[in-house]
Amino acid sequence: MGSDRDRVVADKRERPPVPEALPAPVIDAHTHLDACGAVDAADVAVLLDRAEAAGVSHVITVADDLKAAQWAAEASTWDPRVYAAVAVHPTRTSSFGDAEKAELERLAAFDRVVAIGETGLDYYWDYSPPAAQHEAFRWHIDLSKRVGKPLMIHDRDAHEDILKILDAEGAPSTVVFHCFSGDADFARRCVDAGYVLSFAGPVTFRNARALREAAALVPQDQLLVETDAPFLTPHPYRGRPNEPYCVNYTVRDLATLRGEDLSELCSAVTRTAQRVFGLGD
Repeated sequence: MGSDRDRVVADKRERPPVPEALPAPVIDAHTHLDACGAVDAADVAVLLDRAEAAGVSHVITVADDLKAAQWAAEASTWDPRVYAAVAVHPTRTSSFGDAEKAELERLAAFDRVVAIGETGLDYYWDYSPPAAQHEAFRWHIDLSKRVGKPLMIHDRDAHEDILKILDAEGAPSTVVFHCFSGDADFARRCVDAGYVLSFAGPVTFRNARALREAAALVPQDQLLVETDAPFLTPHPYRGRPNEPYCVNYTVRDLATLRGEDLSELCSAVTRTAQRVFGLGD
């Protein structure tokens, strides 16, 4: 994981062009500004200026380890367009102990930390054993409920166990499936449970038929858009470095896929993000 982050921060490949601004502003519900190369407030402003030029008004920068959580919480105070989410990623939970828990509890209380994430289960990588992931996921669920902030879930090849643990522990009032990766059947089950589904660049991939079918059925008030930048750059720029402005491409593609007016969809996903994360107007 660390080597991947080092590689993308140093990535010199050409970025996709900044597209024409959307007809109404949207919020990138999940990005990693530090992994996009941002170190300080000036770097964050450059990324957000570029996003704003494309119609992306705000972002939630998300942590995957304790150092990133500390950085995200601080970065959220540098620019009014930035909010944060804090957690330890499931692949990093093999040594998740009292010190990490205490620091996350401290960070979770910050006003501009608007979610607990990304947490969940990842059965694709073998960096952390399932038992450790399960224990950490349960702890993050409890933290989400105690601080009254949404739970932002990372789910990779773990659909059934994610739902089982949420049921067993009692899901927080708001649950967001970041970078939703299931098919239409799994999407219906999540929607019926009241969960919010956030779609990233893969929903634009033309070979992602099952995912595109899932995205087509999610009600607007349970739908978010995100980049997960610097990963998962949307079509037609798959493979290039991703940034928050590229959510513009994803929401345009979703509007076509769902047969909805682009301006209406932009406004709808923004309202959903504002409600889910308590961002206000």
